[in-house]
Amino acid sequence: MGRGRQKAKHTKIARELKSYSPSVNYAALERELGHPSDEDLYVDKWADEFDDDEELDESA
Repeated sequence: MGRGRQKAKHTKIARELKSYSPSVNYAALERELGHPSDEDLYVDKWADEFDDDEELDESA
């Protein structure tokens, strides 16, 4: 394909993309990105691994 045909094809695609406006379901997007439910709260997986600083205070 020659440069002229290639450039014309790219120009055509660029125009199509410029005028393309997809329909967006903003309600679904808001639900997906919205506030997490109570089940999704952060849980520290290392919280039960170690006791509080009680052992460090006794040995010092």
